[in-house]
Amino acid sequence: MADRKKEKTLVLIKPDGVQRGLIGEIIKRYERTGLKLVALKMVVPTDEMVEKHYLIDPQWKIKAGQKSIESYKKKGLQPPSNNPEEIGERVLNSLKKYLASGPVIAMVFEGINAVGIVRKITGSTEPLSSDVGTIRGDFTIDSYEVADVDNRAVRNLIHASGSSEEAEKEINIWFQPEEIINYRLINESILYDVNLDGILE
Repeated sequence: MADRKKEKTLVLIKPDGVQRGLIGEIIKRYERTGLKLVALKMVVPTDEMVEKHYLIDPQWKIKAGQKSIESYKKKGLQPPSNNPEEIGERVLNSLKKYLASGPVIAMVFEGINAVGIVRKITGSTEPLSSDVGTIRGDFTIDSYEVADVDNRAVRNLIHASGSSEEAEKEINIWFQPEEIINYRLINESILYDVNLDGILE
């Protein structure tokens, strides 16, 4: 069984997060949970990178389209189309334009339940429906409806992997193995050592 303390997840701070000067705040939110930052770089993604990133799941377009359609219906709104693949293609094209518009911060965080913790802190995909206290709920005001009127991707600051399997595939797109650093943080002894040995002298 894999070491659960070594679970990794990919986080991208998208161009809107970089432009708004939120890099430090976003990293702080994840770090203060006890997750360890093991890789970090700034990159301007190409369209090809963005497509490769989202299409690691062959069903992504259909899933993204269905999610978008459901979100419209929940709000009592009419989706632009009821064809999930068509909506998914529109979403992908707008994501290419969005992510390739400027620098992105790519990061890998490591720790127990890294994927779930990061997603909880990040908030739901649409900022409007993200809870207060999450990064998206606290730092942006966008919605699917406004993004669609403007014919663009929803500006939600961050991408976070949806599962450990997805994280592994995504990390391989953004990082070479040698760019991920294996090191120990002092606070890992508090988070992971069973008996908290060594606190008292």
